[in-house]
Amino acid sequence: MELLVGVRRIIPAAIHPIPGGVEAELRGDAVLSLLDAAFHGAGRVELLGGGLDRRPMDVAGIEMRGASTLVTLLCAGEAARLH
Repeated sequence: MELLVGVRRIIPAAIHPIPGGVEAELRGDAVLSLLDAAFHGAGRVELLGGGLDRRPMDVAGIEMRGASTLVTLLCAGEAARLH
């Protein structure tokens, strides 16, 4: 699974499904991109792959862990329709 943050594709260091969403471990610029999207409206966050493919996600939690950050993302709606 990957994250789509605005127009940028991010491959988390690790990603684990949880009820209603995922927990993703991010490092470096990936964290900054996600924070910009979540708190400054600099793009939308979507999940690519898995059972929640193309679903918009909301940031529900952020936990700093030294060189990485654990981000909890919860589903925020239906998958986008492809034409």
